[in-house]
Amino acid sequence: MAVTLAEVAAHAGVSPATVSRVLNGGYPVAGGTRTRVEQAVEELGYVANGPARALAAATSDLVGVLVHDVADSFFGILAGSLQGALAPTGHGDPRRLAVVCNTEGAPEAELAYLTLLEGQRAGGVVLTGGAVEEPGHTAALTARITRMAGAGAPVVLCGRPPLPVPPALPVATVMFDDRGGAFRLAEHLLSLGHRRIAYVAGPPGLSTTRERLGGHREALRRQDPGLPEACDPLTVHAGFERSAGYDATRELLRRGVPFTAVAAANDTVATGVAAALREAGLRIPGDVSVAGFDDLPVCVDTAPALTTVRVPLREAGILAAQLVTGRRPLPPGGITTLPTELMVRGSTAPPPPQGSRP
Repeated sequence: MAVTLAEVAAHAGVSPATVSRVLNGGYPVAGGTRTRVEQAVEELGYVANGPARALAAATSDLVGVLVHDVADSFFGILAGSLQGALAPTGHGDPRRLAVVCNTEGAPEAELAYLTLLEGQRAGGVVLTGGAVEEPGHTAALTARITRMAGAGAPVVLCGRPPLPVPPALPVATVMFDDRGGAFRLAEHLLSLGHRRIAYVAGPPGLSTTRERLGGHREALRRQDPGLPEACDPLTVHAGFERSAGYDATRELLRRGVPFTAVAAANDTVATGVAAALREAGLRIPGDVSVAGFDDLPVCVDTAPALTTVRVPLREAGILAAQLVTGRRPLPPGGITTLPTELMVRGSTAPPPPQGSRP
């Protein structure tokens, strides 16, 4: 039989109202009293009725975290950092339950999870990863977030562009300087002497793909103003998986258009690029330079170590946790852009002499 709040109160020698204050946080309770209540909760094995608490309040202590793929290191690092930062920071700060929802990048799954979280009266929501830039989905997502934020649940858009929600609502955006990072990476390759740079871009219609591909093309056009808007045949769109990088590189080699460097949409894709090049008998960076994006832990362990762009994932997770819990006020305009950093390692070098290029 479940232990009741009254039983906890009797065991601790306090009133049920005092137990409720300790459990809910936000109310001043003397240290000794708080300790007695916490010990009673532990000894009796009391479990608070979450749905009942949510009904009594506007929201619950549940924080929904939407990711594209929890098995992807990008989202694993981000979600892990966020969850760690949700831990209580002191007396009166309630413990929050992070629920990670794996959308696989599907717009319908994103909306479905938001509906479920709204039904659970989630105390906040963090949406991570690139946004699907389709007008119908954007409108539906904006309406859903506006309703949730209007009911008192803060929402943080992390790693994606802002949405047109009313400015008074508790909706914050944490963006990465993807465009600037891709620009600096392409500039690095150009400075080494590369002029035929292939690009394995992410899926079309995704905000991350647009920003990173945009920065890459901007750098190339500065070098060659006559470059066409579409950089084909040296650009291939693919997924964000290793196999996508492998298949895209095989496609580039089949096209027979010479290139001396490959910039990949992310580090995972870059490992697939490297595998396909080696399979074709090409050395990295002796024959072809390879670069990635994100600076995942695997980058320093590849052979050679991967040149990439560092995205501050851990910092973003901490910031998102602070914003969704109200520990940090919304920034002016509701938007924070975190800088990215070029990390030059051994996988990029000057191109080989003319005539020995793939």
